[in-house]
Amino acid sequence: MTTTHDIAIIGAGPVGGTLALALAARGKRVLLVDRADLSPMEDEAFDGRAYAIAAGSRVVMDWAGIWDKLPYAPCPILDIDVTDGKLGRAPSPLKLHFDHRAVGDDPFGWIIEARSIRIALNKRLHTAENLTLRAPAEAVVERSAEQVRLRVGAEEFTAKLVVAAEGRKSPLRDQAGIGLTRLPYHQTAVIFAIGHERPHNGVALEHFLPGGPFAALPMTGTPEHPNLSAIVFTERDATAQTLYGMTEAPFMAEVEKRLGNRLGRVELAGRRWLYPLSAQFAARYYDTRLVLVGDAAHGVHPIAGQGLNLGYQDAQALVEILDGVEDPGAPEVLRRYQAARRPINMAMLMGMDTLDRLFSTNFPPIRLARDLGLAAVERMPRLKKRFMLAAMGR
Repeated sequence: MTTTHDIAIIGAGPVGGTLALALAARGKRVLLVDRADLSPMEDEAFDGRAYAIAAGSRVVMDWAGIWDKLPYAPCPILDIDVTDGKLGRAPSPLKLHFDHRAVGDDPFGWIIEARSIRIALNKRLHTAENLTLRAPAEAVVERSAEQVRLRVGAEEFTAKLVVAAEGRKSPLRDQAGIGLTRLPYHQTAVIFAIGHERPHNGVALEHFLPGGPFAALPMTGTPEHPNLSAIVFTERDATAQTLYGMTEAPFMAEVEKRLGNRLGRVELAGRRWLYPLSAQFAARYYDTRLVLVGDAAHGVHPIAGQGLNLGYQDAQALVEILDGVEDPGAPEVLRRYQAARRPINMAMLMGMDTLDRLFSTNFPPIRLARDLGLAAVERMPRLKKRFMLAAMGR
């Protein structure tokens, strides 16, 4: 027997899962397939990983019904400090400070534990109406001008549109022959969390260094670590590998070199994770009854924490475009989605690429120019406001 759905989504990560729930809440019949078993991702042990969620991204999380299901409270980002410097030295006095009160009462966004989003997603995915979940499972997808046919084990399904939400190595994108351009950075991020002596007061730090940006992001504390921050420690590949392999004491000493005495004494909270960095972009976002979202369509440098937010904005745009549409896989519908998202995503990708290349250098004239640039923006309220609204995803 063949079961009919409106939309099939391959990939139940944060973007694919949220998109599936948001579409199902709007009355679409959705099939969601993921090759991984989702339950082990609910590990209750704190593991140090977190997402930066811009204020604008909360919209689609609310549509999906997961914001109110987050088991661990998000931490609001109230202020952002942007500094420049050299390793082991105090930051340049020419810095940039963003205060959320300059654009309203809402925070710039929130830092949310990765496990918190996974737990909330799983709870909704197993109870939502209009949604069929198959995980762990593999889908064999055949597309034609009329429909999409999917085989999942012994089951057969049809849909009018299939969404590739499988991540950077999307098989559906590759099968469709959609070209992909990659931009290597030769940088690796070490991801972890720290407990610290002083409160962060909701302030996020982006400290630019020659090896790569060092970010300290405010998190909601735990009983073991009342003051807690997520760290994105970017360095050249070889240096990052060395840092990752260090024992805790020398590793924390390297953290303190970059963080200074900003948060007082620090200690490692949870484990460390290693992520090689690159940017990439797809030549187009759709093919016959296929559309790309999230990392299947684009991947950016994590310099401003916008990767997941761009995926959520893809999901929001697709939900809005498909609302009330009779044939979600019609070419003119998919062209509308590409026109809405690709220019914005490309602008963000190139902006993050330029920032990383501009700040990841120790060449004195460039360092002077960027410090003066930070100081100039600090004194231009209208331009600062535009940057702040962009950080909020608005």
